Amino acid sequence: MELQQMRYVVAVAETNSFTRAAERCLVVQSALSHQIARLERELGARLFERTSRRVRLTPAGEAFLPAARQCLDAAERAAAEAAAAVGEVRGRLAVGLIPTVAAVDVPAALRDFRQQYPHVRISLRVGASEELLAQVKQGSIDVAFLGLPITARPQGVAAHELARDRLVAVVAPDHPLADEPAVDLRRLSSETFVDLPAGTAGRAQSDQAFAAAGLSRDVAFEVTSADFIDRLVGQNLGVAMLPAAYTPRLTGVVTIEVTDAATRIEYAIWSGYSRTPAATAFLGILDIPIRPDARD
Repeated sequence: MELQQMRYVVAVAETNSFTRAAERCLVVQSALSHQIARLERELGARLFERTSRRVRLTPAGEAFLPAARQCLDAAERAAAEAAAAVGEVRGRLAVGLIPTVAAVDVPAALRDFRQQYPHVRISLRVGASEELLAQVKQGSIDVAFLGLPITARPQGVAAHELARDRLVAVVAPDHPLADEPAVDLRRLSSETFVDLPAGTAGRAQSDQAFAAAGLSRDVAFEVTSADFIDRLVGQNLGVAMLPAAYTPRLTGVVTIEVTDAATRIEYAIWSGYSRTPAATAFLGILDIPIRPDARD
């Protein structure tokens, strides 16, 4: 069994196509197919069901795929560790962030990192805090930037608190509240809201604040990314609550202080068990201390 065979299996599984997998791996399709067939003979089981219309994993393929990915990750990690031992950072760096991260200029940090470590492959993923936390635990993301309610803290990972920020109200310029210097949650509770989906960490910040005040509210519009919230608010379809440090990026809306608003904490997180040389170098670029007791 060879690592290249595993790479071919992963490529076919991710593209659902022998043709596209061969293009990704920069080999002719016949060579890729031959190596997968050879591996199947060695395993004594077919990994893919092939028809004229589709390719999909068999039960044996489903069982084989996670371990194959782990082997490839381990091989890449071994090469990166060997390079780091002689002073060269190689491998990959996968970074995740929420759209509203404000404590760190992630694009600028990645620019500085690439200039200093040009042999590292960088990937960036944007998602919800709970998704990024799970991906750091799984090892598919090396470093992530989250925003959580003050009542929560990342569990099962190493974490560093970056900043604390209060939520502010965001309204359309022609909204009746637009000229108010400040409002409270009771006044806002009568408004229609635009917010993130229920159950997400970003939504929990506001939900918990209203619940603690004994208030309810109407969330009529749920969007999966904060990037779209200001566009709906700007059309006067509802109001929103967003972190104060994030709102200077918004256009076409007005922000208002909320006197009893919730506080959000931004964290940088990484694996407390298996940190790659690239992840260590990136945390160094950000001047984030790596303490032995950082894991929760």
